[in-house]
Amino acid sequence: MTKPADHPPVKSPKIGVLLVNLGTPDAPQPGAVKRYLKQFLSDRRVVEIPPIAWQPILRGIVLNTRPRKSAAAYAEVWDDERGSPLAAITRDQAEALQTRMGDAAIVDWAMRYGNPSVATALDRLWEQGARRILYAPLYPQYCAATTASATDDLCAWLEDRRWQPAIRTLPAYHDDLLYIDALVTDLKRQLAALDFTPQRLLLSFHGMPERTLHLGDPYHCHCQKTARLVGERLDVETDTAFQSRFGPAKWLEPATDDTLKAYPRKGVTKVAIAAPGFSADCLETLEELGIQGNEQFKEAGGTHFARLDCLNTSHAGMDMLEALARRELMGWLD
Repeated sequence: MTKPADHPPVKSPKIGVLLVNLGTPDAPQPGAVKRYLKQFLSDRRVVEIPPIAWQPILRGIVLNTRPRKSAAAYAEVWDDERGSPLAAITRDQAEALQTRMGDAAIVDWAMRYGNPSVATALDRLWEQGARRILYAPLYPQYCAATTASATDDLCAWLEDRRWQPAIRTLPAYHDDLLYIDALVTDLKRQLAALDFTPQRLLLSFHGMPERTLHLGDPYHCHCQKTARLVGERLDVETDTAFQSRFGPAKWLEPATDDTLKAYPRKGVTKVAIAAPGFSADCLETLEELGIQGNEQFKEAGGTHFARLDCLNTSHAGMDMLEALARRELMGWLD
């Protein structure tokens, strides 16, 4: 049958891979941070307080006090040329994965909050002909506030489409041998390059309110298992802690800052810290751990402190991302 002259152009079906990370403001300025925090902290997955109670607090107090302080923290780690570290590294990961995948798939990236948005990136993939898409939230440990929220954003995009692509989602990989191998390999490399021998390696994960554990969120268990599997294969003693507490609720413990302050009293004066729950360095690793953590530890009597990088675009990290993507694409790839 001959195609009608007015038939819209038809692209050859392709495979897409979308790497998704949490998000970042567009600039280290109060206005941009306020917009970002409003979107982030209005997510019901992130703040599980009824909006009728939470929104007056968010709009009346949080958004009028926190943006200036957070903007100052972002300014400490912002790159004048590349911008937000999280966005820059996630983009680098997507570009590196694209090189590895070649013509087998189109690779793009997005932020759950901020820019480029998930919807924008999915539209871009669709316009390039992607009719099968691997949606890959870069959260090794499953958490409703991160993994489920990212999937919610995907579903919101699908809901508005008449013609939907086939979708696969990357599952949590907290105990996947590919992930554990990558962490161990990269941490050993970084530890060997230090000019001192740490007495302790502190593995810091992003905190969550303790109630999420009791409600059935597996995040705490996933973090503990990752830490155990990594610690068993390293030559340095490891501890696990949780950072980034916010608000008056009880959060997962022990707290990273409390742990760092307590080390010198226990005779631990040489410490390295890593954040295996983050796939890319960001405000929480560079400023909260690298700057604040260093100050807290040294003020408590510590003498040697090192913040280790996330997997980022390290050889081990990209080997892992490629292997995960190819495994999840089995049956789609030639």
